[in-house]
Amino acid sequence: MNNSSYSKKVGILGGTFNPIHVGHLIIAQNALERCGLDKVLIMPSGCSYLKDPDDVADVSDRVEMTRLAIEDNDRFELSTIEADREGNSYTCETLDILTSRNPDTRYYYIIGADTLFSMERWKRPFDIFSSCTIVCARRDNVPDKMIKAQAGYLRDNYNADVIIMDDDEIPISSTFIREMIADGRSCRYYLDNKVVRYIKDNGLYRKQNV
Repeated sequence: MNNSSYSKKVGILGGTFNPIHVGHLIIAQNALERCGLDKVLIMPSGCSYLKDPDDVADVSDRVEMTRLAIEDNDRFELSTIEADREGNSYTCETLDILTSRNPDTRYYYIIGADTLFSMERWKRPFDIFSSCTIVCARRDNVPDKMIKAQAGYLRDNYNADVIIMDDDEIPISSTFIREMIADGRSCRYYLDNKVVRYIKDNGLYRKQNV
Protein backbone atom coordinates (compact mmCIF):
# COMPACT_ATOMS: atom_id res chain seq x y z
CA MET A 1 0.00 0.00 0.00
CA ASN A 2 1.38 3.42 -1.01
CA ASN A 3 1.26 5.85 1.89
CA SER A 4 3.34 8.55 0.21
CA SER A 5 0.30 10.75 -0.43
CA TYR A 6 -0.16 11.35 3.31
CA SER A 7 1.67 14.18 5.05
CA LYS A 8 1.09 12.90 8.59
CA LYS A 9 1.38 9.51 10.27
CA VAL A 10 -0.64 9.07 13.45
CA GLY A 11 -0.94 5.99 15.62
CA ILE A 12 -4.05 4.88 17.46
CA LEU A 13 -3.83 2.78 20.60
CA GLY A 14 -7.35 2.00 21.69
CA GLY A 15 -8.46 -0.09 24.60
CA THR A 16 -10.63 -0.35 27.64
CA PHE A 17 -7.66 0.79 29.75
CA ASN A 18 -9.18 -0.73 32.84
CA PRO A 19 -6.68 0.48 34.03
CA ILE A 20 -4.04 1.74 31.61
CA HIS A 21 -0.64 0.26 32.52
CA VAL A 22 3.00 0.57 31.53
CA GLY A 23 2.65 -2.22 28.98
CA HIS A 24 0.21 -0.08 27.01
CA LEU A 25 2.58 2.87 27.12
CA ILE A 26 5.61 0.83 26.06
CA ILE A 27 3.75 -0.59 23.06
CA ALA A 28 2.65 2.90 22.02
CA GLN A 29 6.22 4.23 22.32
CA ASN A 30 7.62 1.27 20.38
CA ALA A 31 5.10 1.86 17.58
CA LEU A 32 5.88 5.58 17.56
CA GLU A 33 9.56 4.88 16.96
CA ARG A 34 9.21 1.76 14.79
CA CYS A 35 6.80 3.40 12.33
CA GLY A 36 8.13 6.96 12.48
CA LEU A 37 4.80 8.33 13.71
CA ASP A 38 4.16 12.00 14.41
CA LYS A 39 2.13 11.10 17.48
CA VAL A 40 -0.06 8.39 19.00
CA LEU A 41 -3.68 8.89 19.99
CA ILE A 42 -4.36 7.03 23.23
CA MET A 43 -8.06 6.22 23.00
CA PRO A 44 -10.10 4.80 25.89
CA SER A 45 -13.18 2.96 24.71
CA GLY A 46 -16.66 4.01 25.67
CA CYS A 47 -19.19 1.19 25.70
CA SER A 48 -17.49 -1.86 24.25
CA TYR A 49 -19.79 -4.57 22.92
CA LEU A 50 -16.99 -7.07 23.61
CA LYS A 51 -16.82 -6.39 27.37
CA ASP A 52 -19.14 -6.99 30.32
CA PRO A 53 -19.90 -3.43 31.54
CA ASP A 54 -20.10 -4.66 35.14
CA ASP A 55 -16.38 -5.51 34.98
CA VAL A 56 -15.31 -2.11 33.64
CA ALA A 57 -14.64 1.08 35.62
CA ASP A 58 -16.71 4.13 34.73
CA VAL A 59 -15.60 5.78 31.50
CA SER A 60 -14.81 9.05 33.29
CA ASP A 61 -12.36 7.21 35.58
CA ARG A 62 -10.69 5.41 32.69
CA VAL A 63 -10.33 8.65 30.74
CA GLU A 64 -8.80 10.43 33.71
CA MET A 65 -6.36 7.59 34.42
CA THR A 66 -5.32 7.69 30.78
CA ARG A 67 -4.82 11.45 30.90
CA LEU A 68 -2.64 11.11 33.99
CA ALA A 69 -0.59 8.28 32.51
CA ILE A 70 0.37 10.12 29.32
CA GLU A 71 0.55 13.76 30.39
CA ASP A 72 4.37 13.73 30.51
CA ASN A 73 4.75 12.54 26.89
CA ASP A 74 4.16 15.27 24.30
CA ARG A 75 3.96 12.66 21.51
CA PHE A 76 0.96 10.96 23.14
CA GLU A 77 -2.45 12.59 22.88
CA LEU A 78 -5.62 11.64 24.74
CA SER A 79 -8.53 11.05 22.37
CA THR A 80 -12.05 10.79 23.81
CA ILE A 81 -13.71 10.20 20.45
CA GLU A 82 -14.98 6.78 21.57
CA ALA A 83 -15.46 7.61 25.25
CA ASP A 84 -17.76 10.50 24.28
CA ARG A 85 -19.85 8.44 21.86
CA GLU A 86 -23.15 7.00 23.03
CA GLY A 87 -23.77 3.31 22.49
CA ASN A 88 -21.22 0.73 21.36
CA SER A 89 -17.81 1.80 20.09
CA TYR A 90 -16.89 0.42 16.68
CA THR A 91 -13.42 0.87 15.20
CA CYS A 92 -14.77 1.34 11.68
CA GLU A 93 -16.88 4.31 12.80
CA THR A 94 -13.94 5.85 14.68
CA LEU A 95 -11.79 5.59 11.55
CA ASP A 96 -14.60 7.07 9.44
CA ILE A 97 -14.62 10.16 11.67
CA LEU A 98 -10.86 10.53 11.86
CA THR A 99 -10.17 10.08 8.16
CA SER A 100 -12.95 12.48 7.17
CA ARG A 101 -11.57 15.12 9.54
CA ASN A 102 -7.93 14.57 8.56
CA PRO A 103 -7.68 13.38 4.93
CA ASP A 104 -3.94 14.16 4.93
CA THR A 105 -3.25 11.65 7.71
CA ARG A 106 -2.48 7.96 7.50
CA TYR A 107 -3.56 6.15 10.65
CA TYR A 108 -1.67 3.25 12.23
CA TYR A 109 -3.90 1.09 14.40
CA ILE A 110 -1.84 -0.54 17.15
CA ILE A 111 -2.97 -3.94 18.43
CA GLY A 112 -1.75 -6.99 20.30
CA ALA A 113 -1.15 -10.21 18.40
CA ASP A 114 -4.28 -11.82 19.87
CA THR A 115 -6.43 -9.13 18.26
CA LEU A 116 -5.01 -9.88 14.82
CA PHE A 117 -6.96 -13.16 14.85
CA SER A 118 -10.34 -11.57 15.64
CA MET A 119 -10.39 -8.41 13.52
CA GLU A 120 -12.11 -9.96 10.53
CA ARG A 121 -15.14 -10.55 12.79
CA TRP A 122 -15.36 -6.87 13.68
CA LYS A 123 -17.93 -4.59 12.07
CA ARG A 124 -16.95 -3.71 8.45
CA PRO A 125 -13.49 -5.28 8.45
CA PHE A 126 -12.78 -4.35 4.82
CA ASP A 127 -13.30 -0.68 5.67
CA ILE A 128 -11.02 -0.95 8.71
CA PHE A 129 -8.17 -2.47 6.73
CA SER A 130 -8.53 0.06 3.91
CA SER A 131 -8.55 3.00 6.36
CA CYS A 132 -5.39 2.24 8.33
CA THR A 133 -2.18 0.31 8.65
CA ILE A 134 -2.23 -2.38 11.33
CA VAL A 135 0.71 -2.40 13.74
CA CYS A 136 0.91 -5.67 15.64
CA ALA A 137 2.80 -6.23 18.90
CA ARG A 138 3.59 -9.60 20.46
CA ARG A 139 1.08 -10.72 23.08
CA ASP A 140 -0.27 -13.78 24.91
CA ASN A 141 2.68 -15.92 23.78
CA VAL A 142 1.32 -16.18 20.25
CA PRO A 143 4.10 -17.83 18.19
CA ASP A 144 5.76 -15.61 15.58
CA LYS A 145 4.96 -18.18 12.89
CA MET A 146 1.23 -17.87 13.62
CA ILE A 147 1.38 -14.06 13.67
CA LYS A 148 3.11 -13.96 10.28
CA ALA A 149 0.68 -16.48 8.82
CA GLN A 150 -2.33 -14.47 10.01
CA ALA A 151 -0.84 -11.25 8.68
CA GLY A 152 -0.37 -12.94 5.32
CA TYR A 153 -3.96 -14.19 5.39
CA LEU A 154 -5.28 -10.68 6.04
CA ARG A 155 -3.11 -9.24 3.29
CA ASP A 156 -4.38 -11.81 0.80
CA ASN A 157 -8.06 -11.63 1.75
CA TYR A 158 -8.52 -8.02 2.87
CA ASN A 159 -5.58 -6.23 1.23
CA ALA A 160 -4.51 -5.35 4.78
CA ASP A 161 -1.29 -3.46 5.41
CA VAL A 162 0.23 -5.16 8.48
CA ILE A 163 3.44 -4.25 10.30
CA ILE A 164 4.69 -6.76 12.87
CA MET A 165 6.84 -5.22 15.58
CA ASP A 166 9.77 -7.35 16.68
CA ASP A 167 9.94 -6.06 20.25
CA ASP A 168 9.70 -8.53 23.11
CA GLU A 169 6.30 -9.31 24.60
CA ILE A 170 5.30 -7.32 27.69
CA PRO A 171 3.63 -9.80 30.11
CA ILE A 172 1.29 -7.37 31.88
CA SER A 173 -2.51 -7.34 31.75
CA SER A 174 -5.16 -5.09 33.21
CA THR A 175 -6.96 -8.19 34.54
CA PHE A 176 -3.88 -9.18 36.54
CA ILE A 177 -3.53 -5.66 37.92
CA ARG A 178 -7.19 -5.51 38.99
CA GLU A 179 -6.73 -8.82 40.80
CA MET A 180 -3.67 -7.47 42.58
CA ILE A 181 -5.56 -4.38 43.74
CA ALA A 182 -8.56 -6.43 44.84
CA ASP A 183 -6.22 -8.59 46.94
CA GLY A 184 -4.64 -5.53 48.53
CA ARG A 185 -1.30 -6.05 46.81
CA SER A 186 0.89 -3.25 45.47
CA CYS A 187 0.75 -2.51 41.75
CA ARG A 188 3.66 -0.10 41.92
CA TYR A 189 5.81 -0.12 38.75
CA TYR A 190 2.98 -1.75 36.79
CA LEU A 191 1.17 1.60 36.65
CA ASP A 192 2.21 5.22 36.46
CA ASN A 193 2.45 6.59 40.02
CA LYS A 194 -0.28 9.15 39.31
CA VAL A 195 -2.60 6.34 38.20
CA VAL A 196 -1.79 4.37 41.36
CA ARG A 197 -2.73 7.41 43.42
CA TYR A 198 -5.95 7.98 41.48
CA ILE A 199 -7.06 4.36 41.96
CA LYS A 200 -6.34 4.55 45.68
CA ASP A 201 -8.04 7.94 46.14
CA ASN A 202 -11.16 6.78 44.31
CA GLY A 203 -11.36 3.26 45.71
CA LEU A 204 -11.31 1.60 42.31
CA TYR A 205 -11.02 -2.15 41.81
CA ARG A 206 -11.51 -3.08 45.47
CA LYS A 207 -13.33 -6.35 46.08
CA GLN A 208 -16.70 -4.67 46.35
CA ASN A 209 -16.14 -3.05 42.95
CA VAL A 210 -14.94 -6.13 41.06
